[in-house]
Amino acid sequence: MRRPMAWYPWVLFVAATVGSPSRRSAVDLDATPRTTVAYHELSGARRFSDHALNYTTLLLEDERGILYVGARGAIFALNSSNIADGSQRKIQWEVSPEKQADCLQKGRNNKTECFNHVRLLQRLNSTHLYACGTHAFHPLCAPIDADRFMLPALLEEGKEKCPYDPARGYTGLIVDGGLYTATRYEFRSLPDIRRNLHQRPLKTEESPVHWLNDAEFVASVLVRESVHSPVGDDDKIYYFFMERAGEERTSFDKSQVARVASVARVCKSDLGGKSILQRKWTSFLKARLACYIPAYEVLQAVHSLDGGSWPSTLFYAAFTLSAQWRSMEASAVCQYNMSALQRAFAGPYMQYQDSSRKWTRYEGAVPNPRPGSCITDRARQGGYHSSQDLPNGVLDFIKLHPLMAEEVKPARGQPLLVKRNVLYTALAVDRVAALDGRQYDVLFLGTGAGWLHRAVVIGSGVHIIEELQVFEAPQPVERLVVSRAQRSVYVGAASGVVQLPLSSCARYGSCYDCILARDPNCAWDGRRCREVAGAADRAQLAQDVEHGKEGCWKGSAPAPPVQRSRTVLRGDDVLLPCEQRSNLARAAWLVNGTEGLAAGRGHFREGEDGLLLTDALPEHSGEYRCLGVENGLRSPLAAYALRVLPAPPTDPPPPRTARRAAPDMATVYLSVIALLGGLCLLLGALLLRASCQQRHKGHYELGAPAVELQTVSANCLGAARPPEEAAARGAEDGCLQIIPGEAPTATSPARELPLVPPPPPPPLPAEFTNGIAALPHMLRKMNGNSYMLLRQQEEPSPSPLCTTSFAEELSKILEKRKHTQLVDKLDESSV
Repeated sequence: MRRPMAWYPWVLFVAATVGSPSRRSAVDLDATPRTTVAYHELSGARRFSDHALNYTTLLLEDERGILYVGARGAIFALNSSNIADGSQRKIQWEVSPEKQADCLQKGRNNKTECFNHVRLLQRLNSTHLYACGTHAFHPLCAPIDADRFMLPALLEEGKEKCPYDPARGYTGLIVDGGLYTATRYEFRSLPDIRRNLHQRPLKTEESPVHWLNDAEFVASVLVRESVHSPVGDDDKIYYFFMERAGEERTSFDKSQVARVASVARVCKSDLGGKSILQRKWTSFLKARLACYIPAYEVLQAVHSLDGGSWPSTLFYAAFTLSAQWRSMEASAVCQYNMSALQRAFAGPYMQYQDSSRKWTRYEGAVPNPRPGSCITDRARQGGYHSSQDLPNGVLDFIKLHPLMAEEVKPARGQPLLVKRNVLYTALAVDRVAALDGRQYDVLFLGTGAGWLHRAVVIGSGVHIIEELQVFEAPQPVERLVVSRAQRSVYVGAASGVVQLPLSSCARYGSCYDCILARDPNCAWDGRRCREVAGAADRAQLAQDVEHGKEGCWKGSAPAPPVQRSRTVLRGDDVLLPCEQRSNLARAAWLVNGTEGLAAGRGHFREGEDGLLLTDALPEHSGEYRCLGVENGLRSPLAAYALRVLPAPPTDPPPPRTARRAAPDMATVYLSVIALLGGLCLLLGALLLRASCQQRHKGHYELGAPAVELQTVSANCLGAARPPEEAAARGAEDGCLQIIPGEAPTATSPARELPLVPPPPPPPLPAEFTNGIAALPHMLRKMNGNSYMLLRQQEEPSPSPLCTTSFAEELSKILEKRKHTQLVDKLDESSV
């Protein structure tokens, strides 16, 4: 039975990770950034943005101290030492309203496409730059005077040099006055590699075999292979791109279009053929570029690194999983040697079979000189001094066999890094000389969410030193450029350009932290972590990039943290925080100087935030120390002195002295009831006397102070109201209150009836001094939801017994709450 196609990617993934004994698994290759630096924690960042968008074309000229930036509708010249100093120069290169209207008539998007996106910005000669823009689907190019920094009066047609669509993949280089570009130029044209600004313009062949099959270009690199070449070789330009796979494979779903990463090359001195391949490349060859999971990886970025001579050139490439892997996100970084590319281009050819519609290995004879080769000393000895001298048989072979049989495999046959849940979109590399005399490659990897990973290649793997949140709003990092002169890396994205230092040595506060970072730019000098570059006393510095553990002596260990106190009751829970500065460190706890938590192990829970002790017991009291353990080194992070007090008994028998000093709750209730009864009798006597006088004399008035009766409910206790508001709301709230007030004064004099004050209440017990001192002024009878409230005439303000603090205090005492957190200091409270 045929398996579902959805399983095929996973089968490939398992085969790629564990199918070969020599390959490491994806778990081994996945690296965790050691430290995480959020946006608000960045230090030394400088930012530039203007009213334009899409700051994605960067040209750094270190010797001139200028960073040129091509954006949408503008070109900027920034001070590379500080891009935010305000000294920038600007060329406004917008699209005219007429061109925008014409773009709209073609059905283009007015929010993204009908603008001038600067896609090419290169040094043309010693005096001029050369720039090209999409210009609302009508590309234009212009030489720019670098000193005057302004556009010329006349612009050049750019349809053969720049793409129409700003979203189309594109790459371009100016090499010895010639413009080498690769893209899909016109709206419906085929992808092409072209040479312009040259006496011999060239392009790729389209028939009978398409040399480029729906290609999307990523990068181009010049390699000066003519320098000290033992065979008299020519300089070459290498193109990296994604294209549709021409051959059919059974490893992917037939409903999906398989795309593969490829690398092509052309010779700089190629002049095309004389009768065959006129104005076409005679040196074009391409090979598949494999990293991790062929046919399921998408090439995102490429960076070359010259090791001092062209044979030592390395290529770094960042890949992501294709859209067919809908269930996961992952990226891979691979390293390629120059020898691997040369071996593939010197190997056997492939040929396309029309009957089966796939590429197969060519087994026939290969003509001489070797098709696709540059003109070398050996070819010159045979009488071939240029590509126009090549025989027709060689040119016919090139037309039909542009693809090589061998793939270009990564160094050591595996990726340097496979990172899950991250999409790498940009890549730059810097080579740093460490104190051990070795050269280390430092990678800068931009993500699709606006983060920057700084990593170092160590052996056959990658150690990610840190991850930096460069942009507060998530957005893909489009371009990365490294400046050794300014010790900076420049990050280009849609919203602007950010300048960051190459290293963050000052962030490491201890020797251990400096050594564990394994940053070849940083070393410990005995007092602080500082940059190695330019240091005169390199012999006094400590660094261990290779292993990340050697170099710190006893005197350089981190200072012990200040011990903090924690005091809790028996049965309480307490959290002892221990913050780890490194994502690679783990916490180790010492109890009274002993490793581990053997005593009461079931009460402890170790987490990322610290140590949680549940249902504490007196035997858990002691000294707790948290150590950060990383790569065999231990750093003290936190120290606590924990004291667990025995909880008070649940029902303690009150001693006789205590009974005399503090009566129990029954006595309190009896006192309250007696006081309430006395007040009721007094109120009844007053009402009876007023009734009798009215009956005998016909009309009586109560003089001030008067008494008003209202109903009291639970709502009366929620918030104390002034007497006027209480009297006004009495009817609707249903509150019965005795509120002092002024009775209406009649025209005839009335005999005043003095009120007899109630007897003073008994003194309160000592336990009720917190919030209960006003008990005679406010009484509550807890019986369901009904309450009775009496206010006396002399009450100046609402009683504090209505507040929440009293209710909580009374509830605690009545319920005899067991768990109470005792804290010596507010800032030392436990959880």
